[in-house]
Amino acid sequence: MTSAAADSPVDGLLATASIVLSLLVAVWALVAAVRHRPPDRVQFTGLAVLELALLALGVLALVAVGGGERPGEPGAFYGYLVTLVCLPPLAWVLARMEPTRWGSAIVCAVCLVAPVVVVRLQQTWEVLGG
Repeated sequence: MTSAAADSPVDGLLATASIVLSLLVAVWALVAAVRHRPPDRVQFTGLAVLELALLALGVLALVAVGGGERPGEPGAFYGYLVTLVCLPPLAWVLARMEPTRWGSAIVCAVCLVAPVVVVRLQQTWEVLGG
């Protein structure tokens, strides 16, 4: 592991917990979609908890930037950060608008995208500029 990775505020227990939580909600939503079930409280609660974890991850990143650290690719990093914190609320709204099995499919899809965005966030932080 490089020193940039060791010092990354977006790489650690919170990021791992966010990824695992997102994948658990995705599996739950997939099972609901396959069973032709609309989004339920468990999915919406999972999205809310995921949003809290992602907001905490974003706050850690912004505190690190405020403390003088810099991501390797700032433009991409901030783009991924904004996208990441917008995903769960977007899934919530779209799933509420689609109270069928497709609402559960929306939750599943967004929860499969969120871990990818977390990893890309980590990668854009760790890129050595120059």
